[in-house]
Amino acid sequence: MLRTLNVILNYALRATDKDLGSVKDFYFDDHVWLIRYLIADTGNWLPGRQVLIGTEALGQPDWNEEIFPIHLSAEQIEQSPDIQSDSPVSLQQEEKLRSYFSWQRYWGEKPFIQPAAGATFGLVGVTPAPEVLPPHVEKSFQVPTGDPHLRSVNEVCEYSIHACDGDIGHVDDFVMDDTSWKLHYMVVNTGNWLPGKKVLISPEWIKRVNWADQTVDLDLTQEEVKNSPEFDPSLPINREYEARLYDYYGRAKYW
Repeated sequence: MLRTLNVILNYALRATDKDLGSVKDFYFDDHVWLIRYLIADTGNWLPGRQVLIGTEALGQPDWNEEIFPIHLSAEQIEQSPDIQSDSPVSLQQEEKLRSYFSWQRYWGEKPFIQPAAGATFGLVGVTPAPEVLPPHVEKSFQVPTGDPHLRSVNEVCEYSIHACDGDIGHVDDFVMDDTSWKLHYMVVNTGNWLPGKKVLISPEWIKRVNWADQTVDLDLTQEEVKNSPEFDPSLPINREYEARLYDYYGRAKYW
């Protein structure tokens, strides 16, 4: 089912043996637009640390009680590799974290190549299956350095949105599939000239994201966005609405 991420922020986090805090943020992979980690707010329990919970360990939230279960114990999380909260997450840190929890690497053998600021990035519809490497390759695997393309959802919200012919608003939220963790849409607040109206934009309709300037360029005009089907966060996103959205933009449906 498709759900907005803002709904989940501040949900209580429940490990197998105790409550841990609440949902603070999410990190998504800007190559494939998939959520990789939930970021926990643990209060005074683990001060100075970023607590990253891979989607492999997340259960299905209780939407009525607003509780997010984690299939890990508090001790497992406390003993996990330390990731400082005041610095970006490096690929070396991710490697240690995923090895500690026995989570599969998702990046394979090739190192990440950071696109230049403002460069067009590729979009992939599905995540490739994790590659299982032979033991001799595993042992000789050299962890590449650099940014593993993790982007904070909270940070990207408020990025400015530019159509082909001018500014139109800002990123307000994201819509994700709660089973695959794929980000299907950005929620755009068009408050610049249509107060209160929100619309959905698929990553496939984005021309580029300039991470340095915190802007998103669309392959759409202001008029196209202005007249697109309005999004109401209080209503469920069903296939009928998505069909209208894709038909309006004349795009091929993803399902």
